[in-house]
Amino acid sequence: MTSTDRRREFGAYLAGLRRHSGRSQRQFAAALCAVSGAQSITRNEVSRWERGERIPDVWLPAFAQVLGVPLHELEQAAAYARGDAQATLPGVAATLADLLPDGEELKPLTAPRGRRIGATTVDGLAARVHGLRLADDVLSGGDLIAPAFRELRAAVRLYRESEHSDETGRGLLVQIGELGQIAGWIASDAGRGEDAERAYRLGISAARQAGDAVLVAQLAGSLGYHMTNSGREREGLKLAQAAVAVSGPDAPAATRALFLDRVAWAHTRAGEPQPAMRALGAAHAALDATDGPPSPSWAYWVNREELEVMDARVLTELRRPLRAVPLLQDVLGRYNATHAREVALYRSWLAVALADANEPEQAAEEARRVIEASGDLSSERTAERARTVLHRLKEYEDVPEAREVLADHGHLLLA
Repeated sequence: MTSTDRRREFGAYLAGLRRHSGRSQRQFAAALCAVSGAQSITRNEVSRWERGERIPDVWLPAFAQVLGVPLHELEQAAAYARGDAQATLPGVAATLADLLPDGEELKPLTAPRGRRIGATTVDGLAARVHGLRLADDVLSGGDLIAPAFRELRAAVRLYRESEHSDETGRGLLVQIGELGQIAGWIASDAGRGEDAERAYRLGISAARQAGDAVLVAQLAGSLGYHMTNSGREREGLKLAQAAVAVSGPDAPAATRALFLDRVAWAHTRAGEPQPAMRALGAAHAALDATDGPPSPSWAYWVNREELEVMDARVLTELRRPLRAVPLLQDVLGRYNATHAREVALYRSWLAVALADANEPEQAAEEARRVIEASGDLSSERTAERARTVLHRLKEYEDVPEAREVLADHGHLLLA
């Protein structure tokens, strides 16, 4: 892990503490000034700390007082940001290395010593897993990473250390697979790429042992999507295509559509427009199918609206704004406003598409919305998209609206 990654994780940790205190960045800066007697702490300074640009060593006692957090925990977190190999971020699951020895398959201990469990325990775990999914609709990765990885560790230990029937064991493996997927997604959103990959790979192992091909495909596709967005487009494309193959032509309609959408995005990022457009068409055709098996609960969010968002993202990436802009405007007009991260992400694509359409004034307006929303989200996805939008606006520095946004928020490009 690079020093930049550590500082960004530290910044996300500080941002999470601040949000849990119920303060905006401006309110937090004012509170720090009040307890320290200084007048030099501004919202922009808080923003720099939360992006990991600076480590606020001298202000840590004031942080502790305002946030009600033990000073030694903040000092430990700062040491982690500076690269201390012995330090960790308090309250955050750093890795999955403690779950299983290197290279060992997920399996029960040869001599279980725990209590015997049954279907009721599996049902309770399934309810908590679904609760995490629903929480992810309205919260960001930095807010959920600790509970997600705590649940994943507990589920693995329950499977390995309890006594259970083969049927119950399979049920536990399915839930570990689903937990691996949502934990991986949350870790990726929090900017913790290595943890995301570990979670996905653990989930794949569990889903394979459970014999759940569609869940294996969901995890492989999720890992491929993460790779596609991390500069490994060819690896991501191979995994996305493997997910379609593993799930087969008779997979539930929503899941097949989701897997094909990921193929479309991977082709797009790999610079292959025609295969991307074909995959989009296949995704829509798959969703129209009515004769397949019912969709699993984890695919509840896959619908026509989400496919249209991916259409627009692909069209934006391929520099076809005349088709992308109306799609995004229509979807955003109907989208659930409580899903703040997704709204910010979709607005970021709209901002870029508007810039491509030579509408810099409207692009600047959307960019400001994206940037202001991302400041209140513990999501590396939205932070990265805000930077992307700002880069695009730099081509219109001679337009007053764009120049004003860059003057107010151009420092984000230094992160």
